[in-house]
Amino acid sequence: MRIVVAPDSFKGTIDAADAAEALSSGWRSVRPADELRCVPMADGGEGTLAAVVSASPGARLVDVPDVTGPDGRPVRGQFALLPDGTAVVELAVASGLPLLGGELRPLTATTRGTGETIAAALDAGATRLVVGLGGSASTDGGFGLLSALGARLLDSAGRTIPDAASDLDATLDAATAFDRSRIRFAPPGGVVLLTDVTNPLLGERGAAAVYGPQKGAGEHELPLLERRLERLAELMGGDPSHPGAGAAGGTGYGLLAGWGAVVEPGAPAVARLLGLPGLLASADLLITGEGRYDATSLQGKAVGEVVRLAESAGVPSKVVAGESAANGVLTLSSLAGSASAARSQPARWLHRAGATLAEQWAART
Repeated sequence: MRIVVAPDSFKGTIDAADAAEALSSGWRSVRPADELRCVPMADGGEGTLAAVVSASPGARLVDVPDVTGPDGRPVRGQFALLPDGTAVVELAVASGLPLLGGELRPLTATTRGTGETIAAALDAGATRLVVGLGGSASTDGGFGLLSALGARLLDSAGRTIPDAASDLDATLDAATAFDRSRIRFAPPGGVVLLTDVTNPLLGERGAAAVYGPQKGAGEHELPLLERRLERLAELMGGDPSHPGAGAAGGTGYGLLAGWGAVVEPGAPAVARLLGLPGLLASADLLITGEGRYDATSLQGKAVGEVVRLAESAGVPSKVVAGESAANGVLTLSSLAGSASAARSQPARWLHRAGATLAEQWAART
């Protein structure tokens, strides 16, 4: 048998690559002669870099030391460079919420470090760029990112206003023009933004209103963030109502309006990057999984996408989850006896899940 093992991460417990390996080793313990292909999945957010590197022969992970973190302190940036010249950047690596620790900075966090990472990818010869938007710490509309690529705000006399992430609102108030003349050229293969977010930039479904509270914005900060994004839209033009413009604190809008990017749903794009459609075309079974499987799992998430691809290819699928109330899903909590026990030893119980699925398959055949 040929089996494709393509789980998402079991968030907070085990990443997608380790989950795939544990499931595969469990299956092999029962059916060692079967051919298994591990393809850890992601939806453009957390784990995208790791998934792309692990499933793409010839891909290499490149470190970018001392880029600007969301609070201004230096952090390590990273991008994946694929053999075809595509560079994959995960925004959360340099501009993610966890980098702030316990001190959220709703008004001053910046995406500049992601822009510096992108610049390094261009310097390395990237001919196409894929940016995973997710987990952002900031609501700067992507201005920090674009400024790292050469964008400028000009005052009424045509002078450059110094980039000041600590007081972006004052900078925007003084600006009369957004200058694109010094922005680095986008790579010839284009710029693709991966996100399952369809929110616009502004309004009750916009970046500030919906995602600002997750980044520490309260009643005082939310109107300030909305005004900031409105002002950016006035200066940059473009379409702030574009689906996905509100992704990553408006970074989607910044890259759409400022650099001509296009938005694609994250999970299908990652699946194509990993070659999943071709692998499933010759497979006998798909095994996938995630931490919590529910109705939303089929609405643009990684697990739902690989199940959809399997159905299109006429391949049966099995889902493993940490917890789930759905019929036909094998849960680690049931195997371990409790959710806490499953979370404490995820690799052990994923191995057991793989073995259980193999036993069930052997009984069928």
